[in-house]
Amino acid sequence: MGSNRVIVQVGDVAETRRRIERLLGCTDADLRFAKSETISTTELGDRVIHDLRFEMHDGEAVPAWFVQPLGCSAPCPAILYLHAHGARYDIGRAELFDGRPALQLPYIDDLVGAGLAVLCIEMPGFGARQVPNESARSKAHLWHGTTLYGRMIHELRCGLTFLSDHGAIDPKRIGTLGISMGGTQAFWLAALDERVAASVSLCAFADLACLIETGEHDKHGHYMTVPGLVAETSTGALAGLAAPRPQFFGVGMKDWSSPPICFEKARAEIERIYNDRDARDALFFHVETEAGHEETAAMRGAVLSFLRQTLSSPTSP
Repeated sequence: MGSNRVIVQVGDVAETRRRIERLLGCTDADLRFAKSETISTTELGDRVIHDLRFEMHDGEAVPAWFVQPLGCSAPCPAILYLHAHGARYDIGRAELFDGRPALQLPYIDDLVGAGLAVLCIEMPGFGARQVPNESARSKAHLWHGTTLYGRMIHELRCGLTFLSDHGAIDPKRIGTLGISMGGTQAFWLAALDERVAASVSLCAFADLACLIETGEHDKHGHYMTVPGLVAETSTGALAGLAAPRPQFFGVGMKDWSSPPICFEKARAEIERIYNDRDARDALFFHVETEAGHEETAAMRGAVLSFLRQTLSSPTSP
């Protein structure tokens, strides 16, 4: 089933990105929100919380949280935090503060405590954006020749622009972090956008063709449907587009979304790419044999260590 896939060579990166963006169907040259509005600003303990409302060029409102640590001397490193799916359409951006069952704890305290600013954008179909729902949105996109996942990636890249342009943020120290759907988006953004300095993907790394062969693909939401993707590339090759930038993958071997055989296939491909780029030391895996579709305490510790290692040091002018 995967025999026609294109395995990425180092010199093919730019063209491969363009081909994948065409498959997504929803990316264009304008990676900026049409409007940005601050609904409220609250100083709470060691942080300042901004409730933001972005607007896309088609007029759709996009709620977001932007949190800045008070103790950080500008410019600060930042995380684009990517919320999960889990068929919990009610959660959305609230995950940043409230967490979800798959996480040990909400991430906000750990990230702010590490001196990181955080932006969390509510994805289409979640939170205040539950209408239209995921099914209606994905069908409409496909009928128009676009994809819901492409829309998500496009909005998140607009979020990268917001962070890159913000005077308090170091544009060379922006990372991505997420679990499940957010974990998939984390390495996709690193693959497609070089403004991502480091990425953390939890519970999301498995070869797509292998998932189809095992039947596990049907447990994923409609948002992930990108026509022609499996014929174009593979999970490991796509994630390898980010090389030599640092990437972290946290995986449990009892996770339905990352069956061992599918995880190992993706891992072998991305390791080959990083080795070819002399960047093997920039690729980190935290694998737990007894973990399922969940973050463990050890995984959280490894994530925070990775972020301190890759984003904490100021960049040179």
